[in-house]
This record gives sequence, C-alpha cells and structure tokens, in this order.
Amino acid sequence: MIRQADFFLEGNRSGVLLIHGLTGTPMEMRLLGKGLNNAGFTVHGMQLAGHCGDTDDLLATGWRDWYASVERAADAMLEKVDHLFVGGLSMGALLALKLAADRPQQVSGVGVYGATFRYDGWSIPWSARLSFVLPLLKKLGLGRERVFLEQPPYGLRDERLRAQVSAAMHSGDSTIAGLLGNPWHALADLYQLARQVRRQLPQVTAPCLVAHASEDDVASVRNAELVMRNVSAPAKLLLLEDSYHMITIDKERRTLIEHSARFFGGIAATSSPLAAAA
Repeated sequence: MIRQADFFLEGNRSGVLLIHGLTGTPMEMRLLGKGLNNAGFTVHGMQLAGHCGDTDDLLATGWRDWYASVERAADAMLEKVDHLFVGGLSMGALLALKLAADRPQQVSGVGVYGATFRYDGWSIPWSARLSFVLPLLKKLGLGRERVFLEQPPYGLRDERLRAQVSAAMHSGDSTIAGLLGNPWHALADLYQLARQVRRQLPQVTAPCLVAHASEDDVASVRNAELVMRNVSAPAKLLLLEDSYHMITIDKERRTLIEHSARFFGGIAATSSPLAAAA
C-alpha cells in the first residue's frame, strides 16, 4: 500500500520542485528542501508515482507515469509561484531535465543533483554494469521478479547516517529510505528514460547547477559531464569532494543548500517571471 510522504513548505513567490530518485522517497530531499525554505523559497518535495509502497506498486508504473506525476506537481506549483525551479536527485535529475526541456517557458532553472544516466560508479558490480540490456529483457517479459539489491555504502560517506539508512531500508517502511533493491523492470524504465533525456538535453535552455560527488559510488562524474556538454544553457559544475551519491543528505549537504539557494536566488532576482507566460 502506497503511503503519502511528500512535503510542502510555504515561502515566497519563487518555488522549487524537488524530485527524489528511483525506489527512493521524498525524505531524501527534505533536508535540502528545509534549507531552501529557510532561504525563502516555497518548496514541494513531491512523490513519484508508484513509490513509497512495495515492489509491486513500483512495477505497476513506468517512467511515463513517473514523469506524469512530475508534470502534475509542476502544474500545481505554477499556481503558487512566479518562478519555478526544479531539482532532482539521481533519476530525479533526469526527470527535472526532461521537464526543463519540455517546458522552457515555465522552468527558470534546474538543480541537477547526482544525475544518473548509467550506474557506473565505483561500487557497482560488473554484472550490474550490463543493466543496459534490461529494456530488452523487460520487452521479452523476462526477469520481472529479479532485483538488484542495494549494497553498502548506500550512496553515503557519512557512516552514522549510512547505518540509519540501512536500518530504515531493512525495516520494511519504504517511506523512510525507499526500497531495499532496484527491480530489473524498473531499471529498464530508467534506461528508457535516460535515452529519451539524452536526446533532449540540447532543448534545455534554463540555467543548470550540476552538482555531483567526485567519488560518486553509484554514478560516475561522467554523468555530470554529459549534462555539462549537451545542455543549451549556462551550466555551473559543483563537485563535492567529501560525499557519495546521496549528496542531498550526505556530509556536504549544507554546501549543496548554499550553492542551490544562491543559484536559484540569483536567477529569480535578475529575470522576469516565467510562469505567467506559460
């Protein structure tokens, strides 16, 4: 049974829509959201379709459902704000980029946090690096019950937080730290989404803050470089030296909050409202 876990923090007329990752939860965006709200922004930490339930709930959805839930959240946010910023972690970063590509008149800026086009980080076993074949297996109806189990360090350099997240994942409450593993068919949808977003990167014209851990255990810096090379927008690269993949909650989360607030705030201060023009 899916439980509602999104959060909304009232602020000024500049809004930030935050998108969590695959098998994740809005909780992984809450600290970033609170920091941005403290800086004045209105923040919605949305919940992707099929998430915060069990594996069957997730597998009942695909990337188009996840993206449709992002579009609905953006529409609701646009009724409340004059500038809409969107930030996503991991797969959420891909969904944020797609929204910016599809809605250039509505999205004022993008926070690209730990973008994951491919699972090619240092902790990923060689077998998982073959996961680009998963869309074919899904098309053939194979492997629906198979799951890639999450492995330490779970995207976290902070050992205390890593222990808490591990306990939460094993507790069975997916609203706290998400599911314990990535179902093959869900990963197949991620790779289909990644292909789509790669093609659309040149359509991204909103300024991008591309933040990535230099030692990302899940998705190497090549993912961030792909974004930097291909978007048709001013893009700033922020490399975090003391974090792993989950940069929104890991050791340098305050640095990420400060850079994000400054980046979004600078755009809002120097550009006319876009939401009204949509």
